[in-house]
Formats: sequence, structure tokens, C-alpha cells
Amino acid sequence: MKITIVIFLLSTIVLASCQRNDAILRNDFDGPHADGSYKWAIQTEGGIYHEQRGSVQANPEPSLLVEGQYQYTAPDGQVINLLYKADENGFHPVGEHLPTPPPIPPQIQRALDYLASLPPRDYN
Repeated sequence: MKITIVIFLLSTIVLASCQRNDAILRNDFDGPHADGSYKWAIQTEGGIYHEQRGSVQANPEPSLLVEGQYQYTAPDGQVINLLYKADENGFHPVGEHLPTPPPIPPQIQRALDYLASLPPRDYN
């Protein structure tokens, strides 16, 4: 539940600081429910849109799964749309605007594959 509160607060702060004079067109909140699930969406007249849903997953320990998206127009006019998922393995954003690393050269990949195939060393 703490991650839900943190994500919600950060989203609200970002929204408030980006466009302070924009009217809120949509402000829907549903939850949190007894099972830990919730969903919300907010939209401003300035083009900011953010929605999020969360639920508690049991795999095998209970953990929070959060999925959502947000959209806004950057100062250069580019429409930024980001989809995200946050789970026990971290934050996973997807968006056309995000930088991507160059491909790993084949020689380096072979070396990494070889190192991964070696048995673990005992340093004791």
C-alpha cells in the first residue's frame, strides 16, 4: 500500500506543478477496496491525462501490481505518452520518447553468454 500512496502523491505533485492554472476536467477515484485494489484517472484542460489501477497479487508473497499511463504535451510540442507497470521487479515504463540503448555487439554478447554459463565461484 505504501507504493500506491507514494505513486499517487508523486503523480499529484507533478500534475499540480506542470500546469497550475488548468481546470480539472476529470477526477475519478475508486477505492482502495478491501482487497487492496483501486483505480483513478485525472485529466486537465491543458492536455494532461493520467490513469492508474492497482491490485494486490499473491505470488507467493503478497505484492502490489500497479499499471497506468500518462500523457502530456512537452514544451517542444511533442505528445508524450507513457505506459507503465510497477511490480515486485521494479518500474517498467514504455514510451516512444524513451531512449533505448544500442544493440550489444555480437562478440560482447558471446562473452556475456559464456560468463553466465560458468558455475558460480566460491570466494570463501
